[in-house]
Amino acid sequence: MRIEVPHDTERLGAVLVHGVQKVFELDSSLLESGTEESKIDQIIRPIAIQACHAIEREMAIVVPVHGERIKLVEGVLCGIPNHCLTIICSNSAREPVDRYAIELAAFLRYSHFTQKRLIIVHQKDPTLAEAFRNAGFPQILDERDGLIRSGKAEGMVLATVLAKLAGSKAIGFVDSDNYFPGAVLEYVREYSAGLSMSNSPYAMVRISWHSKPKVIEQGLFFARYGRTSRTTNRYLNQLIAEYSGFETEIITTGNAGEHAMTMALAMQLDYSSGYSIEPYHFINLFEKFGGLDERALDREMIRQNIEIFQIESRNPHMHDVAKGDEHIDAMAYAAMRVIHDSPICPPKLRDELAEEIDRLLGRNLVHGEGPTAVRYYPTLSGIDLEAFRATIRQQPYATHLLGDASQPS
Repeated sequence: MRIEVPHDTERLGAVLVHGVQKVFELDSSLLESGTEESKIDQIIRPIAIQACHAIEREMAIVVPVHGERIKLVEGVLCGIPNHCLTIICSNSAREPVDRYAIELAAFLRYSHFTQKRLIIVHQKDPTLAEAFRNAGFPQILDERDGLIRSGKAEGMVLATVLAKLAGSKAIGFVDSDNYFPGAVLEYVREYSAGLSMSNSPYAMVRISWHSKPKVIEQGLFFARYGRTSRTTNRYLNQLIAEYSGFETEIITTGNAGEHAMTMALAMQLDYSSGYSIEPYHFINLFEKFGGLDERALDREMIRQNIEIFQIESRNPHMHDVAKGDEHIDAMAYAAMRVIHDSPICPPKLRDELAEEIDRLLGRNLVHGEGPTAVRYYPTLSGIDLEAFRATIRQQPYATHLLGDASQPS
């Protein structure tokens, strides 16, 4: 891959947010280490396929599934490089028709023909709930039934633990409703390219979509940002500006569902529920390592810095049918909520967010029950991985989890 070196960076404490990087070639051909072209002091850096493969071989790619069509998900799996571990975390219905059983049979058959390393779990598996309980992380369990709560964020937390147990050194996420397998392949390559550029073991890569095609008057319109993304990015940038004193537009990936990070960073993050999880990555990093509050700081991470890369994809992002204004409002509410609730949110910004939240809630309460409240989950660094692994040892999906999985990050 040939990719632009970050040339614009905002810094809050130990957190470095790099501006959007453009991809100039998806494949820059084989590069020999030590050659003139492979030197790292260029404005546009060529990254050898060998470097990408080395990272991808130790990367788990997570695909959350919630009732998407089988062939659509198979297209996503097609785009994930074979040498990556793939984790499918399903929360599809079990009755009246067992949708998960259909998914399991289809994806295991796909894995058999492609020899892809594949872990498939259901979010409501009682054994997984027991594993979290035994491992000292009961916060993720629903008080009503004792199972893992429904929600994309909870599935991501589950997948992160499974990836850690599998010995993965990095973890990436791709949505399951993407119509273009080539876009999925590009995302994974950009994950590995971004991580290869980091000077820190604590790094994150977030994809800024090149465009989201929409059909307008029987033609395609290639929009760059959706309504929710514009709102989330604006408030996150406003938060940075309140502390730096300079207006900025550095953040363009506030709601980036396609993102990856080193496992070292994934195990240190706190998490939030639902649609808030992606913007909360920024907020939590600023809270913990931005030097903006009185929390006890991890001195090692501060010394190493935390790098956030934002890479603009070249493939358009076309996903499943739009889910309507209610879905958009729920995403906007979740993003504004985690910014508003943060102890580092300046009073002026908090007041502005409170007005927007009240206005959004008022509009939604006319039509329904309104957005779901945001929950917060602590860092996974304290989870007892050995207890988790011992609980699931006899399950079919534990095949890839029982190797040298407890090695330090």
